[in-house]
Amino acid sequence: MAAQIGVVASSGGMLSRERTIAGPRFNRWLVPPAALAIHLCIGMSYGFSVFWLPMSHLLPATDAATCATQTLTSVLASTACNWSVPTVTHIFEIFIALLGISAAVWGGWLEHAGPRKGGLVAATCWGIGLILLGGAVSLHQLWLVYLVAAFCGVGQGIGYITPVSTLVKWFPDRRGMATGFAIMGYGGGAMIGAPLAVWLMAHFGGSGGASAGVSRTLVAMGVIYFIAMSAGAFGFRVTPPGWRPAGWTPPAGDGGNSLITRRHVHLNESWRTPQFWLIWGVLGLNVTAGIGVISMASPMFQDIFGAKLLGVDSAAALTAAQKAAVVAAAAGLVGLISLFNSLGRIFWASLSDQIGRKTMYYTIFVLGIVLYCLLPTWGHLGIASLFIISICIIMTMYGGGFATVPAYLADIFGTQMVGAIHGRLITSWSVAGVVGPALIASLRQFQIDHGVPHAQVYDITLYIMAFLLFGGLICNAFVKPVDPKHWMTDEQLARERSLQHEDRIDANAETSARGSFGLGGVLAWLAVGIPFCIGLYIAIQKAAALF
Repeated sequence: MAAQIGVVASSGGMLSRERTIAGPRFNRWLVPPAALAIHLCIGMSYGFSVFWLPMSHLLPATDAATCATQTLTSVLASTACNWSVPTVTHIFEIFIALLGISAAVWGGWLEHAGPRKGGLVAATCWGIGLILLGGAVSLHQLWLVYLVAAFCGVGQGIGYITPVSTLVKWFPDRRGMATGFAIMGYGGGAMIGAPLAVWLMAHFGGSGGASAGVSRTLVAMGVIYFIAMSAGAFGFRVTPPGWRPAGWTPPAGDGGNSLITRRHVHLNESWRTPQFWLIWGVLGLNVTAGIGVISMASPMFQDIFGAKLLGVDSAAALTAAQKAAVVAAAAGLVGLISLFNSLGRIFWASLSDQIGRKTMYYTIFVLGIVLYCLLPTWGHLGIASLFIISICIIMTMYGGGFATVPAYLADIFGTQMVGAIHGRLITSWSVAGVVGPALIASLRQFQIDHGVPHAQVYDITLYIMAFLLFGGLICNAFVKPVDPKHWMTDEQLARERSLQHEDRIDANAETSARGSFGLGGVLAWLAVGIPFCIGLYIAIQKAAALF
């Protein structure tokens, strides 16, 4: 894995950072679609649940008695037994765990290598990784599936942070909006990828069903994603040294209680500051609460409302068609979650440009606490509409917390190494990705085992989620400007700028990269906008089952 990254990183010429410095005719609005091209692809990890059931029925005939006694260790290399759904869901956990780890490990390298090289590495690990994953599935070797999933996870991490530093520098006047655009793509990737995967499995599976088409679907999606991500990588340009948007003046910063600094903190110094760990807690606690709901949204909706959705008092009286209608309604909620998760990223991040990052997090934490505490009440009263609305608002804030944190980091630590600092910070996501789902699932099972009715098993869990958000609120309250002792010295800053080829101020910086949007801009936005709108239409169509 490291060798593969090294091969790509060592490539010179057109992949080097200095070759990606924007020319005079470049327009900064061409950078967001390049970022979206990458994030819409790696965001498919949120939609990987469409593979779980087909992957658990890959073998048409197995010995049920023998397979029932197998442990995870024996299943890893077995070719005679189907995998269980819990066994294959570890793939998603590996994705998220390696996302945080790889972002932390290679974030510093990415700052010096540039977004084009980073994007191509991400395309290689994620796109080629999915092709290899299809091969591992066809061989029916679970240990190999997990190993390849780790390779894919590296692509997730590098791809996730690739656009951050570049976007922040292109949009110093709209940091939240710029990073919100890119990270919106990660939230919306499942809206495009999940329906595509379902269609491909049906197409390749034929009479054999979706399970027969899993392997070839993964290969096909790997090819599509590699091409799309590579196109995005080559679309990146970095700002000319000294460039600023026309008519924009940097905020004063560094005075009083201003959270927007004009100085910079080195990557290796950032994690020694209390601000880093406070923002780590802000993101981690928000994600833990949100991802717990995402992971159990469908069963939670069915457990709490069930037959009430159809106006029937007893679940025992449901016909097969009515049960299917309840499942369809729950699936609609999952579609709405994906939609609001994505849209919330651009909404809250853009709002943070107007009201400030700290105030934005105050807002989503207070509102989230209120809504989490109201959810059990809506469930007990049987008011599904208010329950759905509350969940959708919560999901916008879950996505908004992700999208705003890069701008928050740029405000606090400066822009010079914000991508690398962001890479280390999202290790909180890796932790939350394990803790959140495990917490809500274990509490649910514990209460069911102790006789708590299904409609009430989420009450305590939802109150705990509200408490987690209160912890995030406290962390946010303690975020202050960084102590000047942590700032880079002039010598350190000069070295970093030299490594990033920013050590020379372009004499034409004031007029560089001010080209017109043009036909190229229209085509770039259509390339990412059309698939997104198709996914949006499908999500809304599925959500219609709720009503």
